[in-house]
Amino acid sequence: MEARGVLKLLVFDCDGVLFDSREANRAYYNAICEAMGRPPLSEEELEVVHMQTAENSVRYLFRNQPELIDKALEFQKSLNYEKFIHLMKPEPGLEELVKSIRPPVKTAISTNRTTTMGRLLEIFNYEPFFDLVVTALVSPKPKPHPEALKMILDHFRVTPKEVLYVGDTEVDYKLTKALNVPLVAFKNPNLEADFHVKSFYELQNLIKETFLLRGV
Repeated sequence: MEARGVLKLLVFDCDGVLFDSREANRAYYNAICEAMGRPPLSEEELEVVHMQTAENSVRYLFRNQPELIDKALEFQKSLNYEKFIHLMKPEPGLEELVKSIRPPVKTAISTNRTTTMGRLLEIFNYEPFFDLVVTALVSPKPKPHPEALKMILDHFRVTPKEVLYVGDTEVDYKLTKALNVPLVAFKNPNLEADFHVKSFYELQNLIKETFLLRGV
């Protein structure tokens, strides 16, 4: 395979890419629902909250009970996510992938998580693996708005063609499409993307075979 270009930056989504957080999110939002007297999440609702900020997720879950939204948001802010972190499953191969490209390639995270992201990186010892982390607290407009990704590109002074973004949902497709950043669909063969991989090991091979690595 011929080298297609220079890679200077690799950006990761968090949920569904760095971690399988499905069951952790289910337990977290079910705890909020239970406290408010609401039935547990449906599978469809779980798919939606997987992609949203915590605040938007709560507003969505209580869309049919607007009188409970403020109370539910207050409870959500007091609910310690660390109770559910043991349900998070880190995706194998991240350390090997990062070590294979750094330096010269920079690494970043773009996520709709807010206060929980820093603690996750600390607990799983992921802090050394990333040069920049942009959460929904840093970027006023959550994904799929491309603002957070634009902030990352501007920070490293790279062009879209020098970047790969690793995501797993339609939200990731929309934001990368808006900025013409190549998308690697992670464990989602049905997502429209420039590349598809099933693991970080496949991603490591893809980068090795397809790109030239140069520093920012």
